[in-house]
Parts: sequence; structure tokens; C-alpha cells
Amino acid sequence: MTEAVKTPRGTDLTPALNAGNDELSLAERSYRAIRDQLVMLQIRPGAPINEDQLTKVLAVGRTPVREALKRLETERLVVAYPRRGTFATEVHITDLTHISEVRSQLEPFAAASAATRATHTDHEHLEDLLSAVRTAPDDLQPGGALMQLDMQVHRAIYATAHNPYLEDTLIRYDNLATRIWCLFLDRLPTMAGHVAEHGPLIKAILAGDPDRAADLTRAHITSFEQSIRAAL
Repeated sequence: MTEAVKTPRGTDLTPALNAGNDELSLAERSYRAIRDQLVMLQIRPGAPINEDQLTKVLAVGRTPVREALKRLETERLVVAYPRRGTFATEVHITDLTHISEVRSQLEPFAAASAATRATHTDHEHLEDLLSAVRTAPDDLQPGGALMQLDMQVHRAIYATAHNPYLEDTLIRYDNLATRIWCLFLDRLPTMAGHVAEHGPLIKAILAGDPDRAADLTRAHITSFEQSIRAAL
């Protein structure tokens, strides 16, 4: 395949590759770097994935990139066609209903679990995120500070549930939901308000109130779906 991965001017995958634990494998680091580009639509839906270019940009061998792409295919972020190559999956609005059905069942449970299982370390991390939510800028750029904060809050809550299978599942669905959000971002004027909804949710978890945490999470997911549909 000769076409290049389509990323915006100035996009650099190297910081994402180097971020986090230095002990992570090259395949894991490559996976995270490519995943975040796909989630934020910095690799556009339907764009061809050029393995040669990725190995150069990420400064890794072909094997870690191939392993990362195989994993991303199971997460519905890329699709491989025989004799055609690998492409970023398209984003279809019909996916919204399916994704919301799963999230509305699992995320309230995760939030309730987080409220009862949060450790002292979890509390410290959530308090830091609560402060960030309170002072978050109204940044509407895909991959910008506000969207990064939204993903950080969701992933922190999933981790605080202390169920790795639940956490992995919800990260996958949140990634797919974020792709839809990015697609309609220029039509959604209330993104800051959407992120601000995390404030009361984090407080409920910190207070150890599982019922309120579950209710707020359910309302948050419903609000997300309604906002997307209003933008159609």
C-alpha cells in the first residue's frame, strides 16, 4: 500500500509512544499511540494505514506495529481486507445506539463499584481530576485538553472499580463513543458542560455513594446520546 496514514499537519505520534511506563513493551506503546490517533480521528475514518510509515514515525520495528494493528482490529478501530490492506474503521451513527446500550448497563455498575472500592490512592487521583474539571478550559479541539480530560476521568473511574475485565471492556466502548463525539464536535457547543457533569459524579464516588454515582453516570450517557442526535 502506498498511501500514507492521514494525520493533521504537525501531528507527532512519538510523544504518545514515549508516554507512560518505560517498561511497557514496544507493541503496547505502539498500540496506545496508534489507538489514541484513531480515537481522536487524527487518523481519519476510512483512511488507509501504512505500516511502513508507522514504523518510521514511531521508530519501532514492523512487528510491534503489526501486533498493535491486530489488537486494534479486535477493538473495531481498524479493519483489514485481503489484498487491500488495513484501514481505520468508518464511524456510523447507527453505532451510537449499540454503544449506548452497552455503556448504559455497564458504566453505572462501574461507577457504583468505584464508590465502594476506591482506595486512598484512588481518592487522591480522583480529587486531582475533580480540580481539573472545575478549572477546565472550553477547548473544542479533537485531542485537546478538554477531550483528554474527559477520557482521563472515564478511565480513572473504570480503574477505580478494580475489575480489570470491566475496565478493558469499558475503555473499548468509550473509545468508540469518543470517535463519534469527535465526528460531530463542530456541531456540539456544550462540550464544556458535558465534561462538567463529571464533577458531581466524582464527588459521589469520593463520598462513597454508589446509588448516586450510578444515577449520575446513567444520566451522563443519556445526555451524550441526546446531544449527538440533536446535532444530526
